[in-house]
Amino acid sequence: MSSLTLAARDTTTMLRRNLLHARRYPSLTLNLLLTPVMLLLLFVYIFGDVMSAGIGGAGADRSAYIAYIVPGLLLLTIGSTVVGTAVSVSNDMTEGIIARFRTMAIHRSSVLVGHVVGSVLQSVLSVVVVGAVGVAIGFRSTDATVLEWLAAFGLLVLFSAALTWVAVGMGLISPNAEAASNNALPMVLLPMLSSAFIPVETMPGWFRPIAEYQPFTPAIETLRGLLLGTEIGHNGWLAVGWSLGLVVLGYFWATAKFAQDPR
Repeated sequence: MSSLTLAARDTTTMLRRNLLHARRYPSLTLNLLLTPVMLLLLFVYIFGDVMSAGIGGAGADRSAYIAYIVPGLLLLTIGSTVVGTAVSVSNDMTEGIIARFRTMAIHRSSVLVGHVVGSVLQSVLSVVVVGAVGVAIGFRSTDATVLEWLAAFGLLVLFSAALTWVAVGMGLISPNAEAASNNALPMVLLPMLSSAFIPVETMPGWFRPIAEYQPFTPAIETLRGLLLGTEIGHNGWLAVGWSLGLVVLGYFWATAKFAQDPR
């Protein structure tokens, strides 16, 4: 068989392994999924009326804030899910299975690619669950075309792949699962410091650059534009640029660390 065929076969095997782990030990995935769901319900039902008035003006009902917050929560869901990837990679590195894989006749990159593809699939599934909760409590897309829905899905997958490669690198440098979870914590904190919950223009001047110059805000604004018809502007190019840049950075970082001698 050709080298490409062997790599595809080994990657499929590693993907199956990671999906079986996720199915047998669902507690980590469920705990990470619980964060965006609880934030969605909290902000909609506790702060929804006040936040809607702040965004849509006096007289705006809770539905205005539901429409605003759901795209941000979908991106936060991805950030929360990839924390589990960092923990899973760290466990593989510290429990000896990677050392075992190194002695076997398998394509080296298949181990990492299997983690990445498995994590992206889990992220997409988590986004579907959070999106379904959003629809159940009143979220509705505004005149989005089929092409815009496909573009939104593509953005979510690309952004998920970007964060996953970075999370894999974080897992590889972490001495244990706890450290991996802590190292990946910015994946959850950054969306909270973005335009996910309130518009950037309403933030204090000293804080606004933190929200503007990070990957989550342009991705969130692009997703809002695709689903709700708001202005996208330069955010679309920034979102794609950030995603591709993080894919490249995470890939070379993770493969370089993985190629080093095992600890």
